[in-house]
Parts: sequence; structure tokens; C-alpha cells
Amino acid sequence: MEFLYQYGLFLAKTATVVVAIAVIIVLIVSAKHKAKKGELEFNELSEDYRTLTDDLQQQLLDKKAYKAWSKQQKQQDEPKQRLFVLDFNGSMDAHEVEALREEVTAVLAVATAIDEVLIRLESPGGVVHGYGLAASQLDRIKQQNIHLTVAVDKVAASGGYMMACIADRIIAAPFAILGSIGVVAQLPNFHKLLKKNHIDVEQFTAGEFKRTVTVFAENTDKGREKFQQELEQTHVLFKNFVHKHRPALHIDQVATGEHWFGYQALELKLVDQLQTSDDYLVQQFRCKKVVQVKYQIKRKLAEKVGLAASTAFTSSLNTLSNLSFWR
Repeated sequence: MEFLYQYGLFLAKTATVVVAIAVIIVLIVSAKHKAKKGELEFNELSEDYRTLTDDLQQQLLDKKAYKAWSKQQKQQDEPKQRLFVLDFNGSMDAHEVEALREEVTAVLAVATAIDEVLIRLESPGGVVHGYGLAASQLDRIKQQNIHLTVAVDKVAASGGYMMACIADRIIAAPFAILGSIGVVAQLPNFHKLLKKNHIDVEQFTAGEFKRTVTVFAENTDKGREKFQQELEQTHVLFKNFVHKHRPALHIDQVATGEHWFGYQALELKLVDQLQTSDDYLVQQFRCKKVVQVKYQIKRKLAEKVGLAASTAFTSSLNTLSNLSFWR
């Protein structure tokens, strides 16, 4: 009786998980079918800064002094150089790259060699293929001979640093986290639990290493060894990529999987300057027209719920699947 009770409890839990997954899949499909095409939004940050400055001066100066200051400002020439600002706040699956590619395409349609692009980058890393594509989007800017600056205020680790290293110049806040040039993968294995409850899992593959390690079947030493080899190969590719874009780095010193704060990263040449994105922008406002470019998808409430479910479901699958991570 005790066995039947435990077995029934196990089946109930399994059924609950299956039903939950089915509901999430329905929401995902619904969201994908209903999602509207996004649109580009432009915000002239330099104009906002001038308005802010003007308001403060009007409050601080007497009428005569303000009038003289205002006249002087109007006599200044309109800057010819432009700074395009893009924001990338990356998650584990790097789905934000879909917006990034639209933003980069828009900038490249109008930018010239005298312009500059600033990426305000925040990411702890994630899946290899997602961040590989994100880095390729930044490389598109470099290929057009447009100066690229990356600003890290909080974190650009692992896949995030893979993106950052593309830049001509990396600036970082003093206590921003950078580095973590390594690869990790982990997944649970339920084989013993299934075996205890007399549940068999049969796995069929064509190709010796089509599946190296798995969640439900019994893993073998040979499969584990092959999977470790794949992680090592990915790490080598990661190291070579970073070293190609930042040749001054002592790559073996920094590619240990460790992360560093901004102060340490500067000494290790992982970054070029300690500075927040705010300070950098204030400097640019004085000599360039600064425009923020953002690709925004308009969604209804049901679509937002579906996207949230999609993100949670994808994160769960990534944890359970045979994926490598820049972490």
C-alpha cells in the first residue's frame, strides 16, 4: 500500500507538471501568433539635456544673466557629429537580440564614419548561440567603420563580456562586474528516481554522440567525457574571440572563469576607462547630437502574459537541457 501511495503521488506530481507545461505552450503559441510588429522609437537625449540645463539656469540666474546665457547658447553651431545610444539588458536566453538587430539596422541606415554608437550594456551572460548572435550585431557596426563604445554600469560577464569586447572602447563603473570568461553547463538527472519507481526511459539516437548526457536516461562515463570535451572546445573558441578583439589582454590570465570589479578590470586591461555611462553622455552632449534608438514591440495584456510564460518556460528548459552557457 505504501508503494502504491508513493507511486500515485509521483504520478500526480508528474501530471501537474505536464499540465502546467501544456498551458504554458498554449500561451507561448498564442503570444507568437498575436504579437504585433514592433516599431522604432527615437529620443533626442541631447535636447532633453539642453532643456534641463535651461530650466535650471532660469531658476538660478537673474533675468539679465539668464538672457545673456540664453543668447550665447543660441549662437552655438548645431553639432555635426551624432551619437546613437542603444540599450541592451540581456537575459539568459538573450531574446533581446531580436530588438538589437532592428536597432543596429536602423543606425547603420543613416550613420557615417564621423558618428559614434554607444551601447549601454548590462548582462550576466547566457546561452552560447544567443550571445554569439548579439556579439555579431555589434560587429556589424565595426564593419561599417563606425566607432563603437560600450558602457558597463553594473555587469557584463561571460556572454555579456563577449559582446563588450567587440567595442573600440569599453568604459565601466568602478564596481561594475566584468569578465567571467568561461563556460558552464549543468542539468539534473532523474534516472535513479525513475528507476526506484520502476519507470523505464528509452532513448533512441542515430550517431554515437547525438546525445551525450540526458535528464532522464542513465548517463555514461563516455558521454560525460565527450560533453566535457565540447565545453573545453567552446571555452577555447571564447578565449580566441576575446583575444582577437582585445589583443593586449593576457588571455590565459583572465580566461579562468573569474569575474572582476571595474578597478581590477582596468588593471587587467579588460576595460579602458573607469567612467559611468552618465558621465560619458554629459561629455558628449557638449559636442554631439545624441539620439537614443529603441525597438519597441506593442503588446496587449494577453500577449504580455504569454511572453512572460515563454521566458519562464525557456529558462526552465535551459536548466534542464544539454546547453552550454557563457558563465
